[in-house]
Amino acid sequence: MSKVDFYILPTDSLEARLDFACKLCDKAWRLGHRVYLHCQDDDQRAALDKRLWAFRGEAFVPHDLAEDHADARVALGVGDHAQGHQDLLINLGANVPGFVSQFERVAEIVVEEAAIRQSARERFRFYREQGYALQDHRLQRF
Repeated sequence: MSKVDFYILPTDSLEARLDFACKLCDKAWRLGHRVYLHCQDDDQRAALDKRLWAFRGEAFVPHDLAEDHADARVALGVGDHAQGHQDLLINLGANVPGFVSQFERVAEIVVEEAAIRQSARERFRFYREQGYALQDHRLQRF
């Protein structure tokens, strides 16, 4: 059964949500994890793709689009398949993806924007009802 961490950021900025996803991905990648970033749509994936190349100035997180390289250590995807990943899922979608159970860990990033908070509550409820181990992290700084 997957462990699900909710990271709650003290901002309503959607940009901050993507920035935090980059930081979390970078940390996991440096620790040797395989990371799958599930995006809401192609526009969000394009924005995240661009950020991962430049979010730290002098450093970047090497990554690929999931459909181009299923074996990438860091993959960005949309849709209904996670291309064989099973380590860490960073979910930036509005819903719980159907493939969530194949992952050991799931990260949900929440900002104080009304639609994001509401969909996060629904995802939290789903995970709790399914018996997932839940943890929330209310961040003061990120």
